[in-house]
Amino acid sequence: MTLIIDPPIRVKLREKHQVSEVEVRECIRNTSGKYLMDDREEHKTNPPTYWFLSETDNGRMLKIVFMLKGSDMILKSAFEPRPSDIKTFNKAA
Repeated sequence: MTLIIDPPIRVKLREKHQVSEVEVRECIRNTSGKYLMDDREEHKTNPPTYWFLSETDNGRMLKIVFMLKGSDMILKSAFEPRPSDIKTFNKAA
C-alpha cells in the first residue's frame, strides 16, 4: 500500500496538528489493522473515509484518517485523538 499525502495535508499536519509524516508512517506500521468507517453525514466521501488509532514508536497516540483508493492510502488527517475517539475505537475495534 502506498501512502499519499497531498501538499495541503502536509501543511495542516505540521502547522495545525504538529504531526510529522514519520509519525504517521509509524502509526500505520504499528496498527493492528482494525479500521473504522466514518459514516457521519458531514464526513461521507467516495471512496469512504476510514480511521484508526495507533501509537508512534515513541508512544504518541494518533488518530489517522484516510481513504483507500486501489492500493493507495490517501491521508486526510492525523492528530491526537479526543477521549470520545478512544472510547469509540476501543468499543468498536
